[in-house]
Amino acid sequence: MGEEKITLSCGDGMQEAYNLIRDVFLPALSNPYLDKLDDAANIEDFVFTCDSFTVKPIFFPGSDIGKLSVYGTVNDICVSAGVPLYLSLAIVVEEGFSLNVLKKIIFSVKEATEISGTTIVSGDFKVVERKKADGIFITTSGIGRRLKRNPSLNRIRAGDKIIITGGIAEHGITILLSRTEIFEFNIESDCQSLVDILIPFWKRFPKTRFMRDPTRGGLASVLNEIVRGTELGVKIFEERIPLKEDVKAATELLGVDPYYLASEGRAIIIVSREDAREAVKFLRSLGCREAAIIGEVTKQKKVIVKTISGGERFLDFSYSLTLPRIC
Repeated sequence: MGEEKITLSCGDGMQEAYNLIRDVFLPALSNPYLDKLDDAANIEDFVFTCDSFTVKPIFFPGSDIGKLSVYGTVNDICVSAGVPLYLSLAIVVEEGFSLNVLKKIIFSVKEATEISGTTIVSGDFKVVERKKADGIFITTSGIGRRLKRNPSLNRIRAGDKIIITGGIAEHGITILLSRTEIFEFNIESDCQSLVDILIPFWKRFPKTRFMRDPTRGGLASVLNEIVRGTELGVKIFEERIPLKEDVKAATELLGVDPYYLASEGRAIIIVSREDAREAVKFLRSLGCREAAIIGEVTKQKKVIVKTISGGERFLDFSYSLTLPRIC
């Protein structure tokens, strides 16, 4: 057999990405913080995270790589029960990259930090040879104040309810449509800060079991993380999942499954059965008009979708690349 190589699907947040982390990174770097594979690490009084952004195209309907790099890191802190405060910003560009485009991206970064209430306090800038970076790569790290909540897969119980704060797949399908330049749909990325939604939510519902934003790998990836990390299962109901008509039409036309497409301004929240209805009501009061209870935690160790027609299908991790370079 030849030497194993890294493929694009190793970075899409699904099964091959998980295998790479399990087989390469964790054996060498294992520690109590990293082993949890959370979006951010809760360390004493702080929440800390980092992320890299390589989206193509770098400008797309509704947002751009600058805003994405801020909101992606900010939201990872929020779903981990932290109030985001300070960010670092590291940028790698190719020789010949447009200075005006870079200025536009930096302005977007500034705007996103103002909206999310964060401050860039450290950074780095590198230039590499032409055709060595595909334009621009951005890495952000973030630190926030811990809210003393304890979201964890271990706190999830059978009977808990699964909530989503808004429509799925809007970022992923926006990126895909931006690349085709064939079909025209009135769809924009859902890329946004979740600070004004999730921080009040944590304060109102301190016993929230678990929270995650469905970025790479989408809704399917998050639900399978729950199954993989516990002895429990998940059942969701197709008719309850907020999916805009234009998004549904576009995914059907392009032959992609919306459950596996990224959202960049949504959160999956698991709460107790007793808190579920009030939680949705509270989210809607914060402007999440499409917030809904989409399913529940079960004792079956699998993810099941109850279809509108009354049937059931399994929703597994994807083993193939669904959409490269989406965030």
